[in-house]
Amino acid sequence: MITFETIDVSSPQSTNFSHLEAWIRDVIIKENKIEGDIHYLLCSDNYLHKINLDFLQHDTLTDIITFPSTENQEVVSGEIYFSLDRIIENSKKYNVNLSNEFARVVVHGVLHLIGYDDKTEGQSKEMRFKENFYLEKLESL
Repeated sequence: MITFETIDVSSPQSTNFSHLEAWIRDVIIKENKIEGDIHYLLCSDNYLHKINLDFLQHDTLTDIITFPSTENQEVVSGEIYFSLDRIIENSKKYNVNLSNEFARVVVHGVLHLIGYDDKTEGQSKEMRFKENFYLEKLESL
């Protein structure tokens, strides 16, 4: 089950969550995984910064933090916290529309739960490739 929840912000008006849910399911299937419980929690920079400090001891702003909730590598489950403030800022910084940046962060989170990482340059390139690949699929759904 895939859910979206807002914590201390309002979701962008143009966001079609049922369309995003179908897309995420498609990503999971294409990655040969099984859908578990995936909870997206949209919040502010302040809220996500506190999570970053409390759980990861990182005193930085970030756009997304994922917490897997299963050890079964075939099942994709977890919580994905993402900052609307960062998404808005990054959409301006990278000169992309808000819907595109929102979708990129959504797929980035599920890719982390699937098992992709972005700590090294090689991992970051693979993550970006996967993001772009699935963003193209979103546009064709």
